[in-house]
Amino acid sequence: MNRSFQWGLLASAAIFSAMPQAVSAQTARGAPAAILPGERPAAAAQPQAGDQRTITPAIAPPAGTPVGTTPLFVENNEVVQPVTPAVQTWTVAQAGALVKVIEDIGSEGLDPRDYHLAELQAAISAGAGAGLNEIASRSFTYLIEDMRDGRTPMESRRQWFVVDPDPDRYRTADIMQQALDSGDIAAALKSVAPLHPDYGVLRAELARTPKSDSKRRKLIRANMDRWRWLGRDLGGQYLITNVPEYQLRLTVNDKIISTYRTIVGKPGRTATPQLAESVEGVIFNPNWTVPQSIVKGEGLGAKVLNNPAWAKRAGYVATKGENGWISVVQQPGPTNSLGRMKLDMPNEHAIFLHDTPNRNLFSQANRALSHGCIRTERASELAITMAILQAGLSAEEGVEHNTSGKYTRVGFDKTMPVYITYFTMARDIDGKLATFDDIYDRDAPVLAALDKPRIANRARVTDEEVVPLEAPGA
Repeated sequence: MNRSFQWGLLASAAIFSAMPQAVSAQTARGAPAAILPGERPAAAAQPQAGDQRTITPAIAPPAGTPVGTTPLFVENNEVVQPVTPAVQTWTVAQAGALVKVIEDIGSEGLDPRDYHLAELQAAISAGAGAGLNEIASRSFTYLIEDMRDGRTPMESRRQWFVVDPDPDRYRTADIMQQALDSGDIAAALKSVAPLHPDYGVLRAELARTPKSDSKRRKLIRANMDRWRWLGRDLGGQYLITNVPEYQLRLTVNDKIISTYRTIVGKPGRTATPQLAESVEGVIFNPNWTVPQSIVKGEGLGAKVLNNPAWAKRAGYVATKGENGWISVVQQPGPTNSLGRMKLDMPNEHAIFLHDTPNRNLFSQANRALSHGCIRTERASELAITMAILQAGLSAEEGVEHNTSGKYTRVGFDKTMPVYITYFTMARDIDGKLATFDDIYDRDAPVLAALDKPRIANRARVTDEEVVPLEAPGA
C-alpha cells in the first residue's frame, strides 16, 4: 500500500475520532432530535393533497384554556398540534418588537413588504385586540416560515427533492408561543435560521454589497435562501457536495476534513438532482447491472452475446432467458464503470457516489459529464476512510477489501448524511467566497421568485418527475 495514502487514511480517522460525534454536536447546539436525510419527517397535522390520514376537525380546548391557545386536532386517534398556528394574543409592545424585526429583515435577504408591515403598524395604532392579534400572528408566521423553510416556492426549486425536516422540528405555533412568553421576537427568528457558517458568510457579504449592485445582491439572496431549504442543522459529521463547484467535502462540525473533485451529471435529463440521503455502507469492487435502455436500446445485450472475447475483456456477462430477455452485468474489475467502489445510499433516483476508471477526466475544468451519479476523485481513499470511521475497520482491512477484486459490502454501524446541493455562490474549498457557473440554469426561477409576491400555503414536496439513473459511464 502507498505509504502517503495509508498515512492520509490514518490521519483522517484520527481527526474524526477526536471530534465530538453528531449527537453530541446537536445537543450542544440545542437542536431537537435529528431526522436523518432519507428519512421522512413526521407527517404534519394539516392534510396535503392526496393525504389519506384520518383527521377530524378541531376539538374544543378544555375549560379554562387561555384565549389564543392553539387548537388541537385528532389524527389517527392521537391528539396533535397543527403546523399552522392559531391566532395568538399580542400586546402592543410585542407587536412593536415584531415591527423592528420586519424592518431589519432585509439583512437576512428577505423583503419587509412580504410581512404586512403597514397593516401591522396600523393595527398597533388601533391598540390591542382581535385586529392586532390577527395581523401580528400572520406576519410572524410568514417570517418564521421563510426563515425556517425558505421563501422560494417549490415550483421554482428545479430538481429539488429534499424534504426539509424543520417544520416538524420547529413548529410555528411553538416558536410563536415562546416568542410571546419571552418577549424576544428577534431571538425567535434567529432560533430557526440556518446554522451552517456559509449562511453567515453570505449574510455578511449582503451587508457589504452596495444596494446599487442589485444583480449581485439578488444572487446572494437566492443562495442564502437555498440554505434555508435544507435542515437548519446538517448534523455533526456528513458528506456534502456542491454540484456546480465539482467538489465533495467530508465534514465534521461544519469544518472540512477532506475534499474530493467530482464529475456530475450532464445538463438536461441526466442533470444531478438535489438530495439529502443517508450512506448505509460502502461497496468495494462493485458490479453493475446495466439498465435495459443500454442492453436493449443501445444493443449492448446482442453485442455481448455475439462477441464473447470482447465481452470478457470488458467484464460483461450476459444471460438470455427463454422469453428472449437479455440481462447484462458488468463484473468487478479495472474496466467496471463504477470503478473500485460505490457508496451505498439507497434512493428512488438511483443516484450515488462512486469511482470511475476514467480518472483523467478529473483534470478537466468542466466536469458535468455523467449520467447523473457523482464520480469521486480518490474514491478508494474516501471508501476506506468511511469504512474506518463508520464500520470500525482498520486501514489495512480497508485496503485489503479494496484491492481484493472481490465484491464486498461493508455496512456502517451508523449511517452518515450526504447532501447533494446546488449553490452558485458559496465558500470554495479554500474558504473564499466564490461564484460558480449555473450549469443547469437553476438560478433563473429562484431569482424570478424573489421579484414576485410571496406565496402562502406552499407545498413541502415537489411534484417534479423522478428520473432514475440510466448509466454511470460517460
